[in-house]
Amino acid sequence: MWEAIFSSGNMLAMIAWAMLILLPRKPLVMSAIMYLGVGLLCLVYTAGIVSILAGWADPVGPADAKTSFSTIEGVRAIFSSQGGVTIGWIHYLAFDLFVGLWIAKDADAKEFSRWLQAPILLATFFVGPVGLFLWLIIREGRARKLGRMKN
Repeated sequence: MWEAIFSSGNMLAMIAWAMLILLPRKPLVMSAIMYLGVGLLCLVYTAGIVSILAGWADPVGPADAKTSFSTIEGVRAIFSSQGGVTIGWIHYLAFDLFVGLWIAKDADAKEFSRWLQAPILLATFFVGPVGLFLWLIIREGRARKLGRMKN
């Protein structure tokens, strides 16, 4: 079961990222990425984490001192099973896609070319915080310039 969820989550994320990078950013496309991509990944994550912490779907068992997010041992216990690794990965996929969507919208609003956006979005897809960090650095000059133009 977890392998199928893992593979399906990966496929969904790859399709959404391909749409974000390659397709025109029409409202329908952007909504599909947000709700059928990010939203569905969030739903799968929610069902998975609740199932694992409640002890319904994996041997980790219910939340207690051994399975909590407040210690490294607790986090290790939660992610020590196939279910835990799968929902952890789905978490990354959902948040990285959401960040990529924000970067794309922000870049379009600031009139950055799609050619410049593509490598940043790919970096966000593969190594999320690296792509976000690059975008924050790259956008700063244009954001300041546009901010001054509005005043």
